[in-house]
Amino acid sequence: MTVSLGVLSTAHVHADGFAALLNRREDVEFVGVADEDADRGREAADRYGVPYMAVEELLAAVDGALVFSTNTTHEQWVTAAADAGVDVLCEKPLATSRSTARRLVECCKDAGVALGMNMPLPFSEPARAARRAYRNDAIGELTLATGTNRARFRNRHEDGWSADSEHAGGGAVMDHTVHVVDLVRWITGREVTEVHAELATMRDGPEVEDINVLSMELDDGTPFTLDGSWDRPDNWDYWGDATLNLVGTAGELTVDCFDYKLRETQDVGENPGIDSVYWGELPNEELLADFVETVRTGRPPTITGEDGFRETAVCMAAYESAEADEPVSVDY
Repeated sequence: MTVSLGVLSTAHVHADGFAALLNRREDVEFVGVADEDADRGREAADRYGVPYMAVEELLAAVDGALVFSTNTTHEQWVTAAADAGVDVLCEKPLATSRSTARRLVECCKDAGVALGMNMPLPFSEPARAARRAYRNDAIGELTLATGTNRARFRNRHEDGWSADSEHAGGGAVMDHTVHVVDLVRWITGREVTEVHAELATMRDGPEVEDINVLSMELDDGTPFTLDGSWDRPDNWDYWGDATLNLVGTAGELTVDCFDYKLRETQDVGENPGIDSVYWGELPNEELLADFVETVRTGRPPTITGEDGFRETAVCMAAYESAEADEPVSVDY
């Protein structure tokens, strides 16, 4: 059975990659693109080889929609999809406030549509292997979790809307906290109950934080630390990372979701230096397949809107902690 899908907004850098995946799937009809910026939307639609359409027209023609808007406009797109009875996969974070995130979860629930989150890490093979091992009691009782999700700054963080609080709702906290928190929740089944955040802006230019170091506590008392900073030098050989280390009473699990890299060193030419190319499986392919199956069968997505709400709540607690300069409890 072929499912019809469309893209709502192309503001996010992930839109192009997912559009390419949509075009490659034989079980998907890529219907078209809608965008709040008509020029940007038409240019994107031309690149993807699909029509540019009005929002109402697109939603009337699809079974599911993928939202790649700015963080602060997720609400308008998700709500429009729900009102049209269309399943939706939303870019992270779900929202930039707890109340909005909860409203979107309830809106989709009331409309009877699926709300999934664009969270690729659980679809990587290292993460899946770690979950299997953890659920098989390979490390005993969890005693410590540490993670990283760092990135190079470069253009989208320095000049793009990701570094503009009006559109992003924050900086590195909004951008990178959700991924590893989602991974910890998915592997261990534990929830973050307390956050102590140390945030700073290291570089000139952005009005949002680029340093994001969180000391957290899980609901069983396990300490969980996360460095989700945009702190890689511009000449770093790869865009970033996503790692998780789980220490238990009987062993340890180390997860590196993007360890499949080919490193190239050049000492001649216009761009000498070291660069790395990722050659492993693409978690986004499995994430999209998961959403297609949700649309086709009606089963819940692997990472749901409720997960998105809970991860948004952790982000909000981080900002509250930084402002108060003390640990705060997560308000779910």
